[in-house]
Amino acid sequence: MDFFHKIAENRILEAMEAGLFRDLPGRGKPLKLEDDRNVPPELRMAYKILKMADCLPPELEVRREIVRLQDLVAALPDEAERLKTMRRLNFYVMKLSMLRKSSPLLEEHEIYTPKILERLEGK
Repeated sequence: MDFFHKIAENRILEAMEAGLFRDLPGRGKPLKLEDDRNVPPELRMAYKILKMADCLPPELEVRREIVRLQDLVAALPDEAERLKTMRRLNFYVMKLSMLRKSSPLLEEHEIYTPKILERLEGK
């Protein structure tokens, strides 16, 4: 595979030097990547309609709310409001854990990694 990779890379570099990529349609615009190869064919249209309607699966909506509440807790100066928001955050974490087979907090290593490192450095 390395051999073919090098040939392809050399041909791309030659084309760039020759200026073959300068006038391509869509140059400078973001790519529209819609890879639905992993979605079963019978579900593709339904997924596309839901995506265009800006609908998310319930699990992702709950995750979005958890992230929003985490940011809110970090920014709240009032202790009473922070406590109220943390209760709401705990409710959403519980709701997410009910939607999944395992705890969502265990999967989110970015929450626990700093705490583990802090404990290890402290000992």
